[in-house]
Amino acid sequence: MERLVNYFEHIPSSHRSLILVGGMAIFWLIESAVPLFQFNYRKLHHAGINIFFTLTTIVVNFLLAFILLQTSDWAIRHQIGLLQMIALPLWAQTVVGLLGLDLMGAWLAHWTQHKTKFLWRFHLIHHSDTYVDTTTANRHHPGESVVRFAFTTLAVLIMGAPMWLVFLYQALSVLLSQFNHANIELPRWADRLLGLVIVTPNMHHVHHHYVLPVTNTNYGNIFPYWDRLFGTYHEMAGNELHYGIDTHPDTHEHSHLGSLLKMPFQTYRPPVGEKVPDETLS
Repeated sequence: MERLVNYFEHIPSSHRSLILVGGMAIFWLIESAVPLFQFNYRKLHHAGINIFFTLTTIVVNFLLAFILLQTSDWAIRHQIGLLQMIALPLWAQTVVGLLGLDLMGAWLAHWTQHKTKFLWRFHLIHHSDTYVDTTTANRHHPGESVVRFAFTTLAVLIMGAPMWLVFLYQALSVLLSQFNHANIELPRWADRLLGLVIVTPNMHHVHHHYVLPVTNTNYGNIFPYWDRLFGTYHEMAGNELHYGIDTHPDTHEHSHLGSLLKMPFQTYRPPVGEKVPDETLS
């Protein structure tokens, strides 16, 4: 355990980059070999857009990283936060810390974005992707990246998390997000087994169904427990999914960089709802 702590306490930037790039490459290869959907799309063009947003997320996090570092250092110096107030063995500190960071930094941030019209406009860019694959994981408007960073900072403060734990959490968050967005479907037995401890593609793909109320389910990123605990868990067969968002069905809006960057500043569009065939009059 001490080796893990020491590694993430001094993790080089090159290793953090390798986790991001390596994870995407591995899941890209897997989904190319055994895809859930045989998408008819320009894969490189699609990836290029999503990688652009990945780069903007990296820039935002880099520019604001000193806030995260100062928050963690301040909490530890002043013994602020759950982990600082309760004496726990190192393994328990790791588990509790990851659970808390995931709950507040990911699940709560995600839930809030769906429930707040202003924040939803930024989160729309993520949901507008009609070809969900591993590159979709980091398809976030720069404005959303700032919001997510704020929630992560709050989680670090409340938990009193040391930076090694924050780096560990971020590494797991990146890898699990790439995994659960990948264009794959696990066998039912594997999904049930892995689903006991992490969010699987089978679970998260449901969140990307294009209409309410399904869109407002399965917010989890690393751990699957929060959705079950708060009543937002939903199951749906992979072959029944329809990706995208019903308010922005126009290809130009969700497949062009300029349109995506401007999307949050449009007038709010209320949900349309699933298309139901007209009933035949008897």
